[in-house]
Amino acid sequence: MEENSFISKTANPISHRSCWEAPSNIALVKYWGKVDPQLPKNPSLSFTLSTSLTKTEIEFQPATSKKFDFMFFFEGESKPEFKPKLEQFFDRIASYIPWLSDYELKIKSENSFPHSSGIASSASAMAAISLNLMDLERHLFPDMTTSYFYKKASFLARLGSGSAARSVAGPVTIWGKNKSQKQSSDLYALPFEAALNPVFKSYQDCILLVDKGVKTVTSSQGHDLMHKHPFAEQRFLQADRNLSALITVMKTGDLDAFIQIVELEALTLHAMMMTSNPYFILMKPNTLAIIEKLWAFRASDRIPVCFTLDAGANVHVLYPEEYKGKVNDFIKEELASFCQNRHYLLDQVGEGAKKV
Repeated sequence: MEENSFISKTANPISHRSCWEAPSNIALVKYWGKVDPQLPKNPSLSFTLSTSLTKTEIEFQPATSKKFDFMFFFEGESKPEFKPKLEQFFDRIASYIPWLSDYELKIKSENSFPHSSGIASSASAMAAISLNLMDLERHLFPDMTTSYFYKKASFLARLGSGSAARSVAGPVTIWGKNKSQKQSSDLYALPFEAALNPVFKSYQDCILLVDKGVKTVTSSQGHDLMHKHPFAEQRFLQADRNLSALITVMKTGDLDAFIQIVELEALTLHAMMMTSNPYFILMKPNTLAIIEKLWAFRASDRIPVCFTLDAGANVHVLYPEEYKGKVNDFIKEELASFCQNRHYLLDQVGEGAKKV
């Protein structure tokens, strides 16, 4: 679909209320580097999580002053500090949902995970808001197809946070134009089209919270540093190759190949940070300690467990459900001590966003 196909018609304002839950996601092939407006320089593939999610309710009322406005509440408290980012988001999507200018919004949002847990919530938050917007648009224009509904929700979410495009569908999503998925697009993410091997439909993700603090370099700043990065073009080519290889793996269930690609992608992401100008390091000593412990455990117990990293210090431990007992015991006994306050979250692959 082309960008112009997401431009809505205007409509008379009505009162409406909706509530959606949208999950966080963890990229296996990393998106790092973008151009305006929030378009990726390389495709990415992610697991959609199950219990790490944002629940957002929006009350839509016709604007009394004939001017768009909104209030935002996070976990019951007014949060004016979040308003500038949301204002930027609403400005970006204004041309695609022109009917929104006639509304006042009351947005109430909450996370299933602690706000300071180190999980990036922007993806799930922007996806949840976008799904609520589409809920009203579908009410205004009831001939809308389900396919269009979810594509446009992903399209809008992307304009708030790039990775939010991947927090609409599940259990595996692909975002970014690539040769392996004919219908792929930079504008929105799509669920994995081919037959997904059953092993990945219940894959486990334990998030080890090494550092809950604010990152010294934000993801947006890191993306910007890719514009003049000396290794950027080779990185984008590598991501394309790894995506093609991982798509095959998602069909065959080859866990050895899965481990090799996923861990390489995680380390490459951080290598790009360490070789940018200015350079920076987001991993912590405990991040490396966990990786070494994990490698030793995998070698000794012959269990196909691996790690991935987001743009931060925390470690996602990935493993098939059949090894859940042994791996969870290992995490509790050997890895929890490397986490801040021994804090970690147990999650697994999920089916995507849902209306509640």
